[in-house]
Parts: sequence; C-alpha cells; structure tokens
Amino acid sequence: MDDKKYWVGFNLIKGIGAVRMQALVASFGDLETAWGADPASLAASGLGAKVVDRILAARQKVNLDQIWAKIESQGIKILTWQDSDYPARLKEINQPPPVMYVRGEYLTDDLFAVAIVGTRRVTPYGRQVTEELASFLASNGITVVSGLARGVDAIAHQTALKAGGRTIGILGSGVDKIYPPEHLKLAEQMMERGAIISDYVPGTPPDASNFPPRNRIISGLSLAVVVIEAGQTSGALITAGFAAEQGREVFAVPGSILAPQSKGTNKLIQNGAQPLLSVNDIMQALDFTRIGEHKAARKVIPSDETEARLLTVLGGEPLHVDEIRNQADLPIERVSATLALMELKGMVRQVGGMNYVAVREAQGDY
Repeated sequence: MDDKKYWVGFNLIKGIGAVRMQALVASFGDLETAWGADPASLAASGLGAKVVDRILAARQKVNLDQIWAKIESQGIKILTWQDSDYPARLKEINQPPPVMYVRGEYLTDDLFAVAIVGTRRVTPYGRQVTEELASFLASNGITVVSGLARGVDAIAHQTALKAGGRTIGILGSGVDKIYPPEHLKLAEQMMERGAIISDYVPGTPPDASNFPPRNRIISGLSLAVVVIEAGQTSGALITAGFAAEQGREVFAVPGSILAPQSKGTNKLIQNGAQPLLSVNDIMQALDFTRIGEHKAARKVIPSDETEARLLTVLGGEPLHVDEIRNQADLPIERVSATLALMELKGMVRQVGGMNYVAVREAQGDY
C-alpha cells in the first residue's frame, strides 16, 4: 500500500486544505513523513499552532489502518493529485481537491462532460428541458455531471442513464452517505455507468455547509455548466459562479419573467451567460459535433485547422491556455475544447495550472 492513508488522515483534519497539503508535500516530500513529523518541523512547514495541535490530536485519536480497511471494504477508490487518473480537468482549477473519493469509475472519456444543475422545485417546463438536454448529451457520448440533489439534478442523472450514457454525481457528504436517502438506488445505478465522487472523507454527514464548496467540483469536471431553473438564491447560481471563475462556458435556460424558478437563470443571461435556446448551442460552442470521431482517434495528426494551429503554438515548454489563445488568435472556448480533444488523442499534455505542452516535443518528460 502506498501513502494514500496519510492523505486521508490529513484530509480528516480541519484547516488542512489544498494550500496546506501542498506545503506539507513540499516540506516533507511525502505525507507519511509529514504525519510522523515533530511539532517544530510541522510549524517550520508554515502551519499555525492551532493546525499543528489538531494534527497531534488526530494522531492520538485516529487509527489510519482501520480507516483504510473500511474504505477498501466499501470499494471506495482514492485519487490524489499524484495519481495519473486524477481528473485532468479538475487539475486546472484553483486549489483542486487534494483527495477525491470515488465509487464507480471515472474514465478518460469523462473529460467530455457537461454539468446540468438547477432548482429542487423544478417546473414541468424545467423537467422537459432537463430531460431533452440530458438525453441528447448522453446519446452523443457526453458525460452528464450534477449533484444528485432533488429536482433538476436527479432528473439529469436519471435521463442520462435511460439514454445509455454516463453520469457523475458530486456529493456534499461522504460517498457512503447518500443524500437525499431516496436517491440511494439512483446512486447505485450511477456507480454502474459512471461514478459518485466527493472530496469529503467517508462517513461525513450531509451538512448544509458542505454543499456550496462541492459545486466547484461539479463545474471543475465539466467543459460547460447549464443552469436549467434557479431561484435568486439557488445553489445552482453558486455553481455558475465557480464555472465563470474556472473559465468554463455558462449556459442558462431563459424562462418567464414571472416565474420564481426563472429569476436566477434570466439574471445569469443578463449578466453574460449564454442563453440556451437549443441543445445544439452547446454542441456548436464546444465543438462536440464530431465527438465519436475524436474519441476513437489516437493518432498524433491534426484533424483540422484548429488543431494544426495549436500545434504550431505549442512546444516543449509549458504554455498557459490564455497565452495559447492569444498566439493562436482563436476564441477561448474553441481552444479549451480542442485542447481537451488533443489531450485524449495524446497530442498534447496538461502539466498543471492550465499549462500545456506538445507531446511530440515532450517525450523525455514521461
């Protein structure tokens, strides 16, 4: 067994997030060493006295071998930053979760993902749009991501499964604590054709404060976020906010100015989100029209002018996606979508922080 149980251990401690986890790895080389470090060494790594005290207390109370055995018995997979199968798109965001808990399977093809989110109090109009969109995406090989909540989320997951597609649910609890409880059967079906994922340690209850932060993962795993219906204080608007910060496309379904469920989506459009008037709007904006062809392709040969142009820009030195866009003189959404396709083909590699290199000139890095 590797040192993943120590990642879980630090993940249990309040105040140890992405920044402090990074500092610990940088200071000690690995988290097993950090777990056994003396207080002075922990303080020297940049941790405050309170956090050091919490680490010392956790060592006394927590049996990591016992926790690890329980995780294994539940079939939960642990992904850390250091794993090659940690979701590549999630690595692009600011402070990605250091540890992810997965039941089911996250596949390379899940890079082609769109998040569908919205109100729990969905209207017949919202239901119809959600079903049509989720079915269309799933039928075209695009993974549907949402939060397993009542309303829009559940409809999106259910419809994607009915269409024979893949779907991923991001929880505000441990992956062994399905919430709401009536979605247990749905979650089990999703594990068969997709996954349920959380950055909260197994056993974590579904506390209200957990849900807003998990929304950054919903958007982080996706190329675009679609808000179907949302009131003025809906959590779906938080997801849209994260998506905008992460450089993802944000779509909103327009609705009646008199409907409470459309106040949030109409406001998003007013503030610059793209109105979703047809399912084809997403396909065109993200160049998903040839997704089957792109998934099958693995040759390092540019298949169109956009790929050829990006390959002339990229070399062996990491280049940020904004600089790639500037040099290629192309819209950011086309650059992001094409880079994702090129990564699947093995033409480019994402080396962290939304920086890319051309594989043809980076073979020595492997």
